[in-house]
Amino acid sequence: MRYEVEMKFPVSDLASIATKLAALGGEASGPETETDVYFNHPARDFARTDEALRVRRRGDACFLTYKGPKIDAATKTRREIDLPLPPGPSTAQQWTSLFEALGFKIAGTVEKSRRKMYVNWQHRRVEASLDQIERLGSFVELELVVESDELDAARTCIAALADHLGLRVSERRSYLELLRQDQPGAGST
Repeated sequence: MRYEVEMKFPVSDLASIATKLAALGGEASGPETETDVYFNHPARDFARTDEALRVRRRGDACFLTYKGPKIDAATKTRREIDLPLPPGPSTAQQWTSLFEALGFKIAGTVEKSRRKMYVNWQHRRVEASLDQIERLGSFVELELVVESDELDAARTCIAALADHLGLRVSERRSYLELLRQDQPGAGST
């Protein structure tokens, strides 16, 4: 079973983090706009079960992602199933329509501009996402996707890289939770 091991940090200056990552050999992709539409299950509240179901659109690329509950108190480690969908501008809307027809409700939408950098750190290839989130600000996410027997090593690796980059205070809430923090019954991711 594959798990996403992630730590996210609010930052005031994405450029300085990009410079530090570049000094470690990281190369940045151009910024891309991502639109994530999150759904709540008709029979259980994902905000209470700490799960997420989303359709992501990045240009013509679309993905369907399920995220299970977080399994530790320090990181956003959770089971993740990420499936590519057929490309095209209407794919995300078609899947949204399907979920709504099945009784799922839209829990919220997160718009972000994202640049990715990959850094070799402790013999692993860590994905760093440099995010600018509408209405929230700037964040850096450090992530590895690993099998269950590699969870501890992945957490240690990401924490060490975060420390090296000067990232100290992690944020475990999802972007959707942060956007909806003042609204009761908001969904989670």
